[in-house]
Amino acid sequence: MPETTNTSPSGGDRGLRLFGLIGNPLTHSFSKKYFTDKFEKEGLTDCSYELFPIETIEMLPGLLQSNPELKGINVTIPYKKKVLPFLFSTENIPAELGACNCIDLKNGKLIGYNTDCTGFEKSLIPLLQSFHTNALILGNGGATAAVVFVLKKLGISCSIVSRIIQNGSVLTYKELDKKLINGHTVIINTTPLGLYPNVESCPDIPYEYIGKHHLLYDLVYNPVKSVFLKKGEERGAVIKNGEEMLVLQAEESWKIWNAV
Repeated sequence: MPETTNTSPSGGDRGLRLFGLIGNPLTHSFSKKYFTDKFEKEGLTDCSYELFPIETIEMLPGLLQSNPELKGINVTIPYKKKVLPFLFSTENIPAELGACNCIDLKNGKLIGYNTDCTGFEKSLIPLLQSFHTNALILGNGGATAAVVFVLKKLGISCSIVSRIIQNGSVLTYKELDKKLINGHTVIINTTPLGLYPNVESCPDIPYEYIGKHHLLYDLVYNPVKSVFLKKGEERGAVIKNGEEMLVLQAEESWKIWNAV
């Protein structure tokens, strides 16, 4: 870590090690609870994880100046792409991703990473069957790039669906029909639809065409079973929420922040 060669995360004489999450809004954060519980369980009394809701990404330099003890930052919507110009290095982010969700502060310099990829890939692979060759990605936000990257890496063809054709999307929700649903046995929701407190909302797709060969994956984790997943389960699909992905990406962030 910066300013030390001690590899122990606790390092009692180093003072407070602050980590945090930037985004807007940050009303419900998985990361804060996860890391706070982790620090308590592992006895890391010199570590703290805080939320930093910033109204614009241009507020990031001021945030860093006001919190010199910051050692690592997670990035969430809407700043995963907007943060890139503020990074000293993006060499650890594959060029086709164009999104950062983890920053390591090394000697005052911001080093960017994308741990969404690791979390998504490790949580998806155990669910895949031989007939999972084509995927629909619902939404085109900051997490979409990581999902596309992983699917391509795994040899799964993917098409992005959005309300209007933009930023790489090739289909609109209105175009989804029986043929498209049947031909895409993996459907991944990257939108916040269904996220607490708006638990009754869900992506507008023809769920009646979903069957037992489908895999529905929702990046939403709260509630545990979104309307999107419930509708898929009712039709016999395999379902998965985003909690394990978040745990895996959080642990990957922790490894990065503690690497010498």
